[in-house]
Amino acid sequence: MLSIDWRASAAYDHTKIIPAAGFAWDYLRRNDDYHRDFRAIVRKKEPSMDRLDAFTRRWGVRFPARSEHPAGS
Repeated sequence: MLSIDWRASAAYDHTKIIPAAGFAWDYLRRNDDYHRDFRAIVRKKEPSMDRLDAFTRRWGVRFPARSEHPAGS
């Protein structure tokens, strides 16, 4: 768990200068439901498109396409 005091306004000074994506990540990294859903996705070697789409809709994030690796590399 985080070691900052979430009630101290100084702990959030950085949110005044970060872009929207950084602000969103600051929220998600503290969210236990997001972490649970993310772990469920990454445990699958190749999650189904339906599962990835549901995750994307719920959390508003996308995974970049994975590059294909040649056999043996």
